[in-house]
Amino acid sequence: MALSPQTKQKIAVILDISKVVFHWGFIPAVLYLGFKKGAEPGMPPLTLMHLLWQ
Repeated sequence: MALSPQTKQKIAVILDISKVVFHWGFIPAVLYLGFKKGAEPGMPPLTLMHLLWQ
């Protein structure tokens, strides 16, 4: 199954964009999900100040 050059170019652009989104969005997504879940019982509460200073 041969792809046309235009299709190959569109796939390359989509892959480049997805790599950038994953690269810059992974850590913020992990932090967001961690803050959304909250701290486990017995642990100090999660706050932005604790993230920045410890």
